[in-house]
Amino acid sequence: MTLRINKLYRPANVLIPVLIAMISLQGTCRYSLKDVSIPPEIKTVRVFFIENKARYINPQLSPKLTDKLRQKIVNQTRLSQTNNDADYEVSGYISEYSVSTSGISQQQVASNNLNVTVHILFRNRQNDKLNFEADITRNFPFSASKSLTQAEAELNDQIITNLTDEIFNRIFSNW
Repeated sequence: MTLRINKLYRPANVLIPVLIAMISLQGTCRYSLKDVSIPPEIKTVRVFFIENKARYINPQLSPKLTDKLRQKIVNQTRLSQTNNDADYEVSGYISEYSVSTSGISQQQVASNNLNVTVHILFRNRQNDKLNFEADITRNFPFSASKSLTQAEAELNDQIITNLTDEIFNRIFSNW
């Protein structure tokens, strides 16, 4: 008994038009996260200095995190930075900056985590229902063979970038 497949039902005859349709749709669909959740009446933002209230203080973290957040908001939204009353106000403080053991090998510490938490306060002067407070926590692994000073030197840019991105996304994304 031989099975004959009609040419119209071959997988290639169905698959090729579907792939062409998907490719053409992909080329025409565009999306942007810029200003995705900023109402048109919101024009200004004020980012207050993010203080360091952790037990251990990395003196570079607060000023760099504050500056990077200000730059990201100005560069990736249409909002204008102001030092006066603003439609959006962002403030906060570093509440944790600590090291914990994250891995043990042959009964010795093999890796550590640098744990950083930033407590953010967001105020929307146009809509109080959208105000919030949130803790943004990130852990940054490093080898136990390195001192905290060495780890900070290597991780500083990553810490600032990751925290900035998390804070930005928490403020401007609705997901």
